[in-house]
Amino acid sequence: MNHRAIWAIYKFEMARTGRTLLQSVVSPVVSTSLYFVVFGAAIGSRITEINGIAYGAFIVPGLIMLTLLTQSTMNASFGIYFPRFIGTIYELLSAPVSFLEIVTGYVGAAATKSIILGLIILATSWLFVPMQIAHPFWMLAFLVLTAVNFSLLGFIIGIWADSFEKLQTVPLLIITPLTFLGGTFYSIDLLPGIWQKIALLNPIVYLVSGFRWSFFEVADVHIGISAAAALFFMGLCLAITWWIFKTGYRLKN
Repeated sequence: MNHRAIWAIYKFEMARTGRTLLQSVVSPVVSTSLYFVVFGAAIGSRITEINGIAYGAFIVPGLIMLTLLTQSTMNASFGIYFPRFIGTIYELLSAPVSFLEIVTGYVGAAATKSIILGLIILATSWLFVPMQIAHPFWMLAFLVLTAVNFSLLGFIIGIWADSFEKLQTVPLLIITPLTFLGGTFYSIDLLPGIWQKIALLNPIVYLVSGFRWSFFEVADVHIGISAAAALFFMGLCLAITWWIFKTGYRLKN
C-alpha cells in the first residue's frame, strides 16, 4: 500500500475545503438550520411527537443524513471530475498508484469532510432541542458508513459524468428526493400499508432508520437489516469502482 500517495491525494482534497469554506461548511449548516426551524416550528406545532419522541428531536438524525448524503456525493463527484476535466487524471493514472489507493484518497477526503459537517450539525442541533444519543458507537458507525458509501457513489458519478450538468443530475434529481421520501421528517409507520412496502424499496430508508435507532432506539427497520444494507451497498459501489479502473471506462479516452 502506497501510503504516501494516499496521503498526497487526501491532503490535496482536504485543502480544497479550506479554500471553499463558505460553500463547503457554512452554507450546508445554515441550510440545515433553516430546515430545522421551518419543519420544527411549522410541523412540530401540529405533530408534537412521533413514537414517544418530541418531533424537534425526531427530525435531527434525518436532517444530518440529508446533509451527509448530498454533501458526500457532491464532494466526491467533483473531486474526481475536476481532474478529468482539466486532464490531470492521466498523470495520476500513469503514476505507480493502484486503483484502491486512488479511491481511498479521494473517497477518504470526501467522507472526512462530510463526517465533520455531520458532527457540526449534530452539535448545532443541541442549540434547538435537548437530546441524548443512546448508542454513540452505532451513531458513529452509521455516520462513517453512510459518508463512505455515498462518497463512493459520488466517485462513480464523477467518472460517469461528462459535463457539469450531469454531475448535478443524480444528487439533485435522485438522491435528494429519495432522502425526503426515506423517512427524514417522519416515520414510514405513519404511511398507509401499501406505501410502507413501497418505501422499503428506498435504500435510504435503511440508513435513516439505523441512524435514528442509534439516537432513540426507535427504528422503522431492524438495526441488523439496516447495517447489512449499508455494507451491501458499500460492496456494490466497490465492485463498480473496481470494474471502472479495470476497463478504463471514461478514464482512458
